[in-house]
Amino acid sequence: MAEAPTTSRIRALQAVMAFVALATVIGTVVLWPRGDAPELGATGADLDLVSATVTAVETVACYDTLEGVDADCQRVRFEQTAGKAAAASVPRTFLKSLIDSRTPTFEVGDRVVLSVNPLAPDEYRYTFIEFQRGTPLVVLAVAFIAAVVAFGRWQGLRALAGLCVSLAVVLVFLLPSLLRDNNALATALVATALIAYCALYLTHGVTMTTTVALAGTLTSVALIAVLAAIFTGLAEITGLSDSNLAVLSVTAEAIDPRAVLVAGIVIGALGVLDDVTITQVSAVAELRNASPTMAKRDLYASAIRIGRDHVASTVNTLALAYVGAALSMMLFFHQEGRGIGRILGSEVVAVELIRMLVGSIGLIVSVPVTTALAVFVADSNRLTASHSHGHGHSSGGANHGQGPSDSDGAPSWDDFAPGDELR
Repeated sequence: MAEAPTTSRIRALQAVMAFVALATVIGTVVLWPRGDAPELGATGADLDLVSATVTAVETVACYDTLEGVDADCQRVRFEQTAGKAAAASVPRTFLKSLIDSRTPTFEVGDRVVLSVNPLAPDEYRYTFIEFQRGTPLVVLAVAFIAAVVAFGRWQGLRALAGLCVSLAVVLVFLLPSLLRDNNALATALVATALIAYCALYLTHGVTMTTTVALAGTLTSVALIAVLAAIFTGLAEITGLSDSNLAVLSVTAEAIDPRAVLVAGIVIGALGVLDDVTITQVSAVAELRNASPTMAKRDLYASAIRIGRDHVASTVNTLALAYVGAALSMMLFFHQEGRGIGRILGSEVVAVELIRMLVGSIGLIVSVPVTTALAVFVADSNRLTASHSHGHGHSSGGANHGQGPSDSDGAPSWDDFAPGDELR
């Protein structure tokens, strides 16, 4: 007997995704960071840093060399709590933040990070770098984990595992590989595929629901990569408006700032894409379960209407997120009196515009692509029986709680439709 159309379609999709997975593994092996990272020169990372606690603060008279006037200063005494330098409690004078907003105001008990110059006089040996932020960040992280687990339970734990894998890919593979002069776009695409495979399957399980969503996600990511590469080139983006990339372009000459920007756009787009694609596949599955005889054209149209609402709200969310990230920069330009055209045309704003618009285009495209893939593997002929997912029993003793499946164990819609954990 000829193989059912949907079974062959499912197998075709599985074969394609297996090939992409193999290509991802090969890409990871080829681009894996090997050897020592190149010397980056003087970046400030080799400073002798110590942790300290503010033990005393007093106000003293001083002279503001920038303004050329007498001023009040803070004399701050630090007690070192950790670091390479010998423990010490040495006073250091800072200008009050009221007079010089670039200088922080200290209070007793503040925990800070200092750099040490052992050759300088005692009064100038220590330089304030930043405040210690470990404790509040740990508390916030614990609250986040508790919220995810409390709401998501087992699936929440799986989502956290996926997050850990994503961070590991970035820290262990992506960053070291970029520093070793590997192609930034290729590295970003491989890292994105690694994250997508691991995070989606860990979070949602190894099902056809996840596989279809993964296919839609990676298709959209590829489009975003192409658009980002094209439009950063057309807009003559140098990447040097980012101060960190500007430093890296000097200390690590092999790094292409523009390529790193494109890589960042690709990686950043993944987070919102998987949310949309999983939602679309689940919508198609639920619509098919509710109306097994619905024509594929109608099924696609119904799912697209759901996706259109989702995309409309998500695009607005993306735009506001980018505006929020660039708010201080926009205030600076506005205060300078620049026209809207010059503000939007400046590289630092243009980069964010490209990031937002390219990501939004990829997001929009992901809906019809993922929906089409989901409808492609759906088979109305196999869905005439109800899918109770184990919530009832037939009086005749038949397995009423199970949907139709092939006798030879071939994949069918039961593999594709979401289980209880996705409802």
